[in-house]
Amino acid sequence: MRTIMLALSSAALAALMATPGLAQEQIDLWFNNAGNPAETSVVERIVNDFNASQSDYEVVAQAFPQSTYNETIVAAALAGNLPDILAVDGPIMPNWAWSGYLVPLDIDEGKIASFLPGTKGHWDGELYAIGLWDAAVAMFARRSTLERFDIRIPTLAEPWSLEEFDAALETIKASGEYEYPVDLGLAIQGEWYPYALSPFLQSFGGDIVDRSTYLTAEDALNGEAALEFGEWWQSLFTRGLAPGPSQDPADRETGFLEGKYALSWNGSWKALGAIAEFGDDIMFLPAPDFGQGPTIGAASWQYAVTSNSKHPEGAMAFVEFMLKDDYVAAFSEGIGLIPATRTAAAMTENYAEDGPMNVFFGLSEAQAKLRPVTPGYLVAGKVFREALANIANGADVADTLDAAVDSIDADIKRNQGYGH
Repeated sequence: MRTIMLALSSAALAALMATPGLAQEQIDLWFNNAGNPAETSVVERIVNDFNASQSDYEVVAQAFPQSTYNETIVAAALAGNLPDILAVDGPIMPNWAWSGYLVPLDIDEGKIASFLPGTKGHWDGELYAIGLWDAAVAMFARRSTLERFDIRIPTLAEPWSLEEFDAALETIKASGEYEYPVDLGLAIQGEWYPYALSPFLQSFGGDIVDRSTYLTAEDALNGEAALEFGEWWQSLFTRGLAPGPSQDPADRETGFLEGKYALSWNGSWKALGAIAEFGDDIMFLPAPDFGQGPTIGAASWQYAVTSNSKHPEGAMAFVEFMLKDDYVAAFSEGIGLIPATRTAAAMTENYAEDGPMNVFFGLSEAQAKLRPVTPGYLVAGKVFREALANIANGADVADTLDAAVDSIDADIKRNQGYGH
């Protein structure tokens, strides 16, 4: 009799476990760094910790190559096959939210009050995405170089002015010691131009679009400030102060390290290589102030919940679970980017108060400005990149900026203002 009762109990238990109410619901997570073992291992750690912390959901992560990731997401959205959670690049997020791919995050915003501004993905007044790290751009320089040419070392409180920066470049060029005084990275195509170079335009007082309405680029991209910027920008290449768009990509990678360039406008993700090469001689300097305040780009990859999710409450719970300082610090240690919080930064080797890259946290906190927060940025950013490259190659400044404005405004009109 005892054996029969055990058998019945086992059968009853199996039947109970098979009921839909007790089964774990699968939550799919897609992210963009297949081939990056450091980032993948941190994602796997968070997934495993979350799955072990509760019994309602099982998160299953899948990594995709970054080079084709955005196209994969758009194709999946059109086919109705989006996952529950996905990684999204900060400046693209408004387009995906406007397109209906994403839903606002229903998480406690008090948990992100201390996060760097660039990690918070807002659109139309609501939080749609949150990032665990950011990136910053700085002027890489060697202290010994600046001292040799008697060039003032700028600070966050007192950055170089336009006149100081220009004078420094001319002084370095006159020495004949370098192929070019500064490398601005024009060999890099894609997002580098609007991310790293449009802040120069913004510091002059212009912009890619008019952010007061987001309905036009008129005056912002072809007004007096933008024209002044464009003439100065073109002069960098006519004066031989920086390599243009035909720069060899290999020179962009190693030119500063090899002494071809005295200065390099570069990202925090390249800082460790410069530290390894130059040690205490390397400096990461703030952006110059061209008249309207120094500015650098903000917003890197973030996490969002899709409108296709069958289990949005579980997806939201996972995104909120990711926000712990321990995970923020782990991402920074793995991929080298800026932790989203000061408390997480203090847990890392590079961004702790006495760490060699702590300066980038301060730069991101003090100088970072989001690229235009609009669905139209997807087109406007590309138009700006083409205009900047054409001006560097000698195109007429006014005509090029007017044409860029026409292209951006036409796209905004075609899309009925993108919801603005």
